[in-house]
Amino acid sequence: MSPAAPAPDPAVPDPAAPRFRVRPPAHWINDPNGPFRWRGRHHLFYQYNPDAPVHANVHWGHVSSPDLVRWEHHPIALAPTPGGPDEAGCWSGCVVDDRGVPTAVYTGVDHAHTGLGTICLARAADPADDRLLSWRPRPAPVVPGPPPGLDVVMFRDPFVFRHAGRRWALVGAGHADGTPSVLLYGCDELTDWRFAGVLLDGHDPVAAAVFGDKADGWECPQLFGTSGGDHVLVVSLWDGTPRSTGYLTGRLEADGQGGLGFLARTGGRLDHGRDFYAPAVRQDSDRALMWGWSWEARDDAAVLAAGWAGTLTAPRVVDARPDGALRVVPAPELELLRASRPFVTRPDRAVPLPAAYDLTVTARGAATVTLLRAADRTLTVRLDPDTGTVVLDRSGWPRAGAAGSAPVTVRVPPAPLLSVRLLADGSLLELFVADRATVTERVYARPDDVPELTVEGDAEVSGWEQVPPRRG
Repeated sequence: MSPAAPAPDPAVPDPAAPRFRVRPPAHWINDPNGPFRWRGRHHLFYQYNPDAPVHANVHWGHVSSPDLVRWEHHPIALAPTPGGPDEAGCWSGCVVDDRGVPTAVYTGVDHAHTGLGTICLARAADPADDRLLSWRPRPAPVVPGPPPGLDVVMFRDPFVFRHAGRRWALVGAGHADGTPSVLLYGCDELTDWRFAGVLLDGHDPVAAAVFGDKADGWECPQLFGTSGGDHVLVVSLWDGTPRSTGYLTGRLEADGQGGLGFLARTGGRLDHGRDFYAPAVRQDSDRALMWGWSWEARDDAAVLAAGWAGTLTAPRVVDARPDGALRVVPAPELELLRASRPFVTRPDRAVPLPAAYDLTVTARGAATVTLLRAADRTLTVRLDPDTGTVVLDRSGWPRAGAAGSAPVTVRVPPAPLLSVRLLADGSLLELFVADRATVTERVYARPDDVPELTVEGDAEVSGWEQVPPRRG
């Protein structure tokens, strides 16, 4: 049973709560699920406990938007079915267009799942409804468990995609000997799945070099095509507690046995921060969009007192460069949140920072940007274009767990100019480094801390407060 959460005072907004990111008004959110576009609206689902700010009783929450910034909350899309394959939770998955019917493909778990899920379907009750307010789950799973003979001990998170005229699905897996993998299924008919082998596992030399032995399982596998013809495979590295995320760039090729293989050639960390996990990708005709989950980095008592836990990140446009390295930028729609005038250009003095802002810094030489200060500490971003180094230093600002508050360093190719963009919203800080890397961190300002921008060194800065967009 979920512990009772004390009711927060609605007259006192939590300054740590993001205002412009997708999150329910209260209680728990984790993985984004099923980003989907239908009849001109953007839909996004998420793992949700409607009862308390703890991970339990998992449903699918649901929002939609006309523009990726104005989100409307909808009734719960998926709920556990007593006695059904998802009686202990509707876990992660995706949403696809199945011959004109939006269909959720998700992980169902029962009370004895021990890490092994089933693959379940739910269909939109009224495909003509652009808000997709009602869903009908199929009573029996389409895949009751992992394939025999592989000694799989973790099995979840289906992701459906099309390739070479056929429909396929990935499922995240981990094996009893500690090897992580991504399993492949053919599913031209969503009600008829055929196991087609292991797409990739931890013994792959590129995967082993990039990820090492950081995971016992790869969960939430996602795949998107790039502008250069490659594919990028995204996995969340699971070792019993959320750790980190990674990507591999390569090619999908027929394996000669009716399946596919993934030929990885390079990869890296998907996000260099400590508060980003389980991303979900939507492949459009001209781009791929990604959202991630950012959990709370404060202690349980503070979370229960606040009455909410977790947020989704801003949407990111992801691609790969010719060398296979990641390219990632904020979705351009986020500029709809910018105030009509910037609050800072070329600062020569300290400038107060609003609770939510969009800040761009371009350095010609070594520079330090301070975002938050106290008598004994500062939150800074240090840039050095000569070495291609960006350091986010939040030393001294407490965070729960063993990850600590050590600086986070990102390295990119040296260049005459080095630009970063920061999206801050309450406690959520998203740092985009040279369109090549991201750092997602949660920083909880204390009542006496001063959110203030100062710049030292050779850098230009422009910044906008994020405000509710004008209705158009």
